[in-house]
Amino acid sequence: MQIPRNMKGSQTQSGFTLIEIAIVLVIIGLLLGGVLQGQQLIENSRVRNAVNTFNGIAAAAFSYQDRYGRMPGDDGPLQTNLSVRGGAWANIPTANGNADGILTATAANTFSGNATSEGSFFFTHLRAAGFITGDPTTAPGTAAILPTNPFGGLVGVTGETLFTNMNGNKICMSNVPGSAAIALDTQMDDGSPDSGRFRGNQDTSGVLPPSTTTAATAYNENNNYTICYRM
Repeated sequence: MQIPRNMKGSQTQSGFTLIEIAIVLVIIGLLLGGVLQGQQLIENSRVRNAVNTFNGIAAAAFSYQDRYGRMPGDDGPLQTNLSVRGGAWANIPTANGNADGILTATAANTFSGNATSEGSFFFTHLRAAGFITGDPTTAPGTAAILPTNPFGGLVGVTGETLFTNMNGNKICMSNVPGSAAIALDTQMDDGSPDSGRFRGNQDTSGVLPPSTTTAATAYNENNNYTICYRM
């Protein structure tokens, strides 16, 4: 008996079974879970690197003070001391602090690399002394003299009073995601952006300087922040 042509076609067509669909959905779920977990691991790693950066720069500044008796950036007049110090100091650009015991670095210039700011000299001095990595011959004048942070922003320092009552010398980072700011403040201080030795304000430009008046009242994971830590 000959099978009609239309019946032959129906016998050769097939689709996914429920089991096959379930297996595909499980695989997709595992892949998505792996991606999300990987993203969280990356952020956790960046937070750890940021903590190490804060602590490492503070430790380098204190070690510099122990060796030379002055705060990096404020140290000077360096040009007359170069022959005594030797080494990498012989090739650094003019970066003379006024040796008044104060880090003269305004909040507005925290991330500018200003050519006359002791905040720029701060990193030149630490590099020349070998306390942090980087080229000590990079001339102050642009943000290129500043280190980058794990979140793609910059690292800077300021001695100006921030957030109304945060005195002393501060290390700051720009362009920090809200979730990372929460983790950093929680690990290093009290978890609040407007109290303690760790403060922050919303960063709307990617390199917004720290505020001299107002800190954020709470972190929002949808925003970026400029955060500062008092050494």
